[in-house]
Amino acid sequence: MSVDDVDLSPDTEGDEGDFQPVKSAGRVLELLEVLASTGPRSMRDLADQLGVPKSSMHALLRTMQHYGWLELDATGKQYGLGVHALLVGSAYVDGDDVVARTSPILDTLAENTGETVHLGRLEGDHVVYMAKRESVHPLRMFSAVGRRLSAYSTALGKCLLATLSDEEIVARMPEKLEAATDKTITDPDQLLKDIRRARVRGYSIDDEETTQGLRCFAIALPQRAPTHDAISISVPIFRLDDERQEAIVRLLFEARYSFAR
Repeated sequence: MSVDDVDLSPDTEGDEGDFQPVKSAGRVLELLEVLASTGPRSMRDLADQLGVPKSSMHALLRTMQHYGWLELDATGKQYGLGVHALLVGSAYVDGDDVVARTSPILDTLAENTGETVHLGRLEGDHVVYMAKRESVHPLRMFSAVGRRLSAYSTALGKCLLATLSDEEIVARMPEKLEAATDKTITDPDQLLKDIRRARVRGYSIDDEETTQGLRCFAIALPQRAPTHDAISISVPIFRLDDERQEAIVRLLFEARYSFAR
């Protein structure tokens, strides 16, 4: 047999349909995602939610605790994310090109508006905060880098969904649109119309759909594979009038142009 007869291509280049995830690795990742979204949980809760025998879950939790991925609370009964999860997450953000490129842009927006500014990334049917600049005002929104929110109820998410086809938008919608406030759009047809409006005007609005009393404006940045990113400015309703709203939208378009240069 000659070397030409030997298949030297890596397994990852095979048919995606043949892919079979490693079960133990999948459990670790599912566990991290659950704790990231819900906060500390007991071993029993985690075993029930993931459908894992309690003995197996106990061994998994102890192993992840040993390596610093999980920590026990003061009661010794609740498992939460450990410092190693923070280190890895921080390394991802610190090494991200879009985060670096938009840093001075976010600084400028925060300085010119005095309001909360975010960089968000589309991930499935969610948006993840990648960077943030705090408002200078005592009354401001609560958020944190790494927080995940439903794309359909946020300005960041809607302007990013607007860059996709209608078919892709529908495919990314969860089966049920849950209401975060009484203004959240929970009808799929109405949501699609709202996203289409954002597509036409070039920016999106979250009008108290995620947080009562807060209006958010967002604009999608030019796509940089493999990411879909957007910038937003969030303002309490009582600090908004038509003139200020127009100024904020203008600043977002200027930010997009600056990023594209």
